[in-house]
Amino acid sequence: MCRHIAYLGPPVALREILTVPAHSLVRQSWEPRRQRSGTVNADGFGVGWYADGDPVPGRYRRSGPVWGDETFADLARVVRSTALLGAVRDATRAGADKEAAAAPFASGPLLFSHNGAVAGWPGSLVPLAGALPPERLLALAARSDSALVWALVLHRIAEGDEIAEAVSGTVLDIAGAAPGSRLNLLLTDGAVIVATAWGDSLWYLHEPGLRTVVASEPYDDSPSWHEVPDRTLLAATRDDVLLTPLKEPSA
Repeated sequence: MCRHIAYLGPPVALREILTVPAHSLVRQSWEPRRQRSGTVNADGFGVGWYADGDPVPGRYRRSGPVWGDETFADLARVVRSTALLGAVRDATRAGADKEAAAAPFASGPLLFSHNGAVAGWPGSLVPLAGALPPERLLALAARSDSALVWALVLHRIAEGDEIAEAVSGTVLDIAGAAPGSRLNLLLTDGAVIVATAWGDSLWYLHEPGLRTVVASEPYDDSPSWHEVPDRTLLAATRDDVLLTPLKEPSA
């Protein structure tokens, strides 16, 4: 499993979201409070952020634990952004992909993270993977379930789905092919956050017109945090948060 977080709001230093809060994402890398599978997220980390005037985000990713990376601490102190997505990773399986397997994954203006695991991986997703164009499979960033989930989302977007439709449709497809999967997905384009609660915790903090934070778990003890029910799609901007139930695929 993993922990991840996305932010939309006024410009802030990355550290104000990722390291300063009492139960920040960095602390969750060694001491998560609501993680349902796994205990330590030390198998990689990453952050993506948006700069004014450039729709394509920058990224910083590494294969080791976030708490030991001095470059990240400096970067988080000086870089400011109005939107970001950060993640710390607990690998389902050991692999050689190193930072290529660390979220956020990216394509154009999109940043993506997957908190969970696909049941029966990799065999369970052979039918879904087989329906992808060969170039999509060849472009996989890593040999992980998360990378293939991202490819499935991107394929739906390329076929014309809106972001929220692509995310929810992918979750339902995978849940049907691999029952018991944990599929908390998180995606942003810098203006909208889309996320799913499917098998693990998801929370949001919303100050209308000011900021929205969506995270695996709250980074502090503010009563303003709201838990997202399991089997739910969240779509949020700085102005609004919409929750839509997702129906479990029939057997």
